[in-house]
This record gives sequence, C-alpha cells and structure tokens, in this order.
Amino acid sequence: MLRNCLLFLLGCAASCPAAPPAEPQPQRVVVIPIKDEIAQPVLYILRRGLKEAIASKADVVVLDLKTPGGALDTTFQIMEALDKFPGKTVAYVDNEAMSAGAFISAMTGEIWFTPDGVIGAAAPVTSTGQDVDATMKMKVVSYLKARMRAISEGKGYRGQVVSAMIDSEIELKIDGVVIKEKGELLSLTATEAMKEYGKPPHPLLGSGIAPDIDSLLTKKFGAHGYTVQTLEVTWSERLAVWLNEISPILLGLGLLALFIEFKMGGFGLFGIAGVGLLALVFMGSYVAGLSGHEPILIFGLGVVLLALELIFFHSAGFLGVVGVVLMLGSLLWSMADLWPNEPVTVAWSADAFARPLANLGAGLGIAIVLAVGLLRFLPRGWIWDRLIVSATVGGAAQTASTYPKTAASLDALVGRRGVAATALHPSGQVEVDGVRYEARVDVGAIDRGEPVIVRGRSDFSLIVDKFS
Repeated sequence: MLRNCLLFLLGCAASCPAAPPAEPQPQRVVVIPIKDEIAQPVLYILRRGLKEAIASKADVVVLDLKTPGGALDTTFQIMEALDKFPGKTVAYVDNEAMSAGAFISAMTGEIWFTPDGVIGAAAPVTSTGQDVDATMKMKVVSYLKARMRAISEGKGYRGQVVSAMIDSEIELKIDGVVIKEKGELLSLTATEAMKEYGKPPHPLLGSGIAPDIDSLLTKKFGAHGYTVQTLEVTWSERLAVWLNEISPILLGLGLLALFIEFKMGGFGLFGIAGVGLLALVFMGSYVAGLSGHEPILIFGLGVVLLALELIFFHSAGFLGVVGVVLMLGSLLWSMADLWPNEPVTVAWSADAFARPLANLGAGLGIAIVLAVGLLRFLPRGWIWDRLIVSATVGGAAQTASTYPKTAASLDALVGRRGVAATALHPSGQVEVDGVRYEARVDVGAIDRGEPVIVRGRSDFSLIVDKFS
C-alpha cells in the first residue's frame, strides 16, 4: 500500500509542469558625468554618485567622459573613489578623454567610445598647463606608469598603451607593428583603440563603439535589461567648492551667533543667522559627497535637547550636555569622507577625521576669539547691555565699576516683582518688566511661572525670593 502511494506521488510530481525560470532583474545603472576640466566639482558629483550607487546596490556605474584633462591631485582622488565601488565600472569617451581623462578611463573595467572618440596624451603638466621640470617629470612619469600597470593587470594591452600615453620616451610595439615611436605621446581614435592584436586577437584598448550611452547599455544588457539614473553637475557643486574652503569660518561665525542668541534669550536674528551658517556647512559637505542626511538629523536632535534644557531646566544638565555633544559630533561627521560599504574600523579611522577635526577646531577657535573680543571691545548699546545682563560669568553686576549706568539700572531692580522665566534650582532666569535676567535663589527652589521679588544682586546675578 505504501509503495503504491509513493509511486503515485512520484508520478504526479513528474507530470506537473516545471516552474518557469525567474525573469532576470534589469541591471541598475548610474551615469556620472566627467565633463570639462577635471576639478573639485567633478570630484564632488562623482563621490556623491558613487556613494548613492553603493547605498542603492547599483550594478554598474558609467562615467560619461568629455574632458581635456585637469588637476592631477583631483584625478588621484577620483581614481581612489572609483576603487571603492564594488560593482562594474565603464568609461564612455564622448568624445575625448585626454590627459587626466585617460587615467580615469584606465581605472574602469571597460572603455567604450563614440565613433569620433579620442583618448590619450597623458603627460603630466603643472596646474597652469606648463611642462614640469625634467627631474620632477621623471619622478611623476615613473609613478604614473607603475600606477597604470598596477590597475591594468588582466586587462590586455591597457598597461602598455596608457604607459605610451604618459611617456614619450618609450616605443609601443605589438606583433611587430610599431604603434607609437619614441619622441611622441600616444593618442588613439575609437577605431584605433578597437583594432585587434595578438593570438587570439584582442582589442588594443576599447571594449566597443556606441553612438550614445543608451546604445552602449542596449548592446551590453539588451533593450529592456537595464534602468538608468543620470546625475548632473549643477551650480551647487561649484558653490560647494567655495563653501568647503571657508567651512572653518562658517563654523566659527555660526557658533558665535548661537552663543549671542543664547545669552540674549529667546530666538531671533542671531539664532536664525547661526542656524543658517551651520546649514551652509552641512550643505557644502552633502554636495561634496562627504555625508548624507544623517548628520543633519543628529544636529536637529541636539538642538531640540539643548532647547529643552534651556527652556525647562536652565542649567548645564544632562540634556544640555548631550545636545551640545550631538551638535558638535554631527558637524564633525558631516565633514568626514565615509563610505557605506567600508568596515566600521576602516571608515571611522583617524585619517577620515583628520581634516574634519582640524576644521571644527579652527571653527571653535574663531568663535571663542570673536566672543572674547565681542565682550571686551563691543561699544555699549542695547546688544551689549543684554549680553552683559544675561551673562552668568562676567555679568553686568560684576562690571558695575566699569559701567555705572548698567549697575545703577540693576540696583534699581531691588524690590521689584517679576516672574520666574525658568525653574530656579537654585539658578535660572527671571523676567522683570519684560526683560530677562540671570538670577538665583538662596534657599529652596522656585518653579517656572511663579512670582518672585528681587532682594539684591551679586557679582553674577540677581538674588530673588518667591513672592507670596
């Protein structure tokens, strides 16, 4: 009986139609433009695009190249960034990739061309386009050739070809055919790059020719075998170059503005200016591809915690300390070049935070110097009076001998009634005639909103009691 049941089940399984094969998922492609001169804006959009591609698990990154070359240091940063992408990389030469563009192309897995594409002439020059001196040129050429050989292993003739683009003193000869003689730099057209040499035949440098990127992707993946996301260089990348250069100044001025707003009480012009200046730091870092949205969220949380501390407790308590730490930490995080696919021990290394720490330290230094100068040299007026009256250390009462007008106005408050603007445990703020003052109670505590009476003043604050 059991044997018959098993035979029946096996027969049913054999007669059931096989499940259809799963449809292949389309390749997710990100196209990043490398246009005009190789400079910081190009690095910014490439770094941001690569990080987004890694985070979204893109399969392929295509570099849309049309460049005469550019700064060598920026080129090396671009090459290092490309090395961090785990998927396939393709260079599309439309219609030139000269000098630094050739180095970047050599870093990718495949090099494709438009029919009129040209690549080559990659000798090192100065930032102004002039030839470097002979000794320096020898060192740079030697390094570049070694670098190109290292990244071209297993890629056919690529190492030899790119070396011939760098060094005019070598001869490129394959299968007895002299492709480049000594005394000149190699440049190739699309047709020349696709010419085959060796046994079995292999293209000299190129992987294919296509009139546009859609045609390239169709040849590789089929008409419906891919989806494309294309990035564009905008004015924001160019603005970010300037913002990142002055980020310590923006940090210093932003922190100073928040300090002034904190001392004046409430939230007004200085608070808005401080938040705006720090927002520019976050914007520059985001556009430069250094950070995502997370640091901004952490900064916002820090602001909320600090505000809660000031409004409800008015002390240097736990929430306030945590809020300040989160704000400073998020600023540091936003300026660090962290990659989503790197191990935590690598990503959060000292090298990644060296420059952010220097920028943050410089910003804090600027803020402290300006704050000290402000308190010492700012002419007397309504801003000065409000800063001095609300300062806990170096307050108005302490400066009575220097500013008798301010001292007299504080003495006139003795006996006046007001209300606790914050809780006093024992220190906080009181409001008298619509103006806030630093205050303390000698005995007990006073809750926010309770009536108070001014009994005197010390060097640092008013002395109040609960009024009943």
